[in-house]
Amino acid sequence: MGNIINTAPCRFCGQMVQIDSVRCDFDKYPYNVRTFARQIILRESSVTERSLVTRCRLLDAVRSDNNPQGFIIEGFEITENKDLQTIKR
Repeated sequence: MGNIINTAPCRFCGQMVQIDSVRCDFDKYPYNVRTFARQIILRESSVTERSLVTRCRLLDAVRSDNNPQGFIIEGFEITENKDLQTIKR
């Protein structure tokens, strides 16, 4: 199972994001990145599954305690956020 980000603003509501894969091209600078994920949105009346695809560029940066990876994200964009299915609760 991928990384899951879970937020629950109310007792019956919330969302989870499961990262399916991350593709990064380290052959050309700045590095182009695409992320493929599934978003689950929990509502009192339904559960919706969405396909989530994003892209950005990574720039080299100095590593620090606040930036241990040594990258800056630039041009972050959501390229797909479409409903795959909705199930009534």
